[in-house]
Amino acid sequence: MYDVVILTDRKHAYPNDIDGYVKNVIVEDALLQNALGKIGLKTLRLSWDDEHFDWSSTRSVLFRTTWDYFDRFDEFSSWLNTVSKQTRLINSEAIIRWNIDKHYLKDLSNNGVHIAETYFIEKGSLKSLKQIHEELNWAETVLKPCVSGGGWHTYRLNSETIPQHEAIFEKLIAQQSMILQPFQHNIVSKGEVSFMVFNGQFTHAVLKKAKQGDFRVQDDFGGTVHNYIASEEEVKFAENTVNACKEMPLYARVDAFIDNSGKLALAELELIEPELWFRNHPKAAEILAEGIKEAL
Repeated sequence: MYDVVILTDRKHAYPNDIDGYVKNVIVEDALLQNALGKIGLKTLRLSWDDEHFDWSSTRSVLFRTTWDYFDRFDEFSSWLNTVSKQTRLINSEAIIRWNIDKHYLKDLSNNGVHIAETYFIEKGSLKSLKQIHEELNWAETVLKPCVSGGGWHTYRLNSETIPQHEAIFEKLIAQQSMILQPFQHNIVSKGEVSFMVFNGQFTHAVLKKAKQGDFRVQDDFGGTVHNYIASEEEVKFAENTVNACKEMPLYARVDAFIDNSGKLALAELELIEPELWFRNHPKAAEILAEGIKEAL
């Protein structure tokens, strides 16, 4: 019987080539696996869609780098429903399903967390991008699916670029809901900060900056990561955001930025498979491991 199965995806479980990106994933998982092993927990690292593993033979599964879930959402959702009946999920199935869909931002906003202006375009809407922008009177925006990650189908729009995105928007909105927000200029000039929170307590932070000429901070698009010293205000914001969840997650990443009005705002709350940058702060892996042991 295993105590914890660390979940990844096929690409990172069985890599054909170990480039810098894949190496980082392996290092991150190894730091956590070693931390779990040091406190006596038996672990295994597997792709979430492994067909041969008996999921009832582990006390828990820990979602780490299941980074293809939104590309294979129906398959992932079905697996999630099945595996939740066989073992314990960390984080729980309920909070994962809540966090998968960016409508969770509404809940957090209702619980006092400041988010950027946000407009939800529900699945099947017949309005065009042009109509929506005219109604909102937003000159420049960012559009993305409510279920997405890693910058997938994320578009920066303005009056000149809207027409060329109408076709892809029409295709996407027929299949899923979308989220539209005013373009946040400080993300380009100052970056976005990720705050790691385990058991409700802040551990460390990193600053993510987009490459010159881009607005996406993910390293998939050339973004860079830097160590960051969080202020007391920022730590409080991160911890309050996690405390505003429908249940306390064992691990969380709070992505925040200074919005166009000059206020600290939540970009996204990552509770499913966030990169946690243990390599920047190895002690955090030990903190998470201790939290898992206590939960089990």
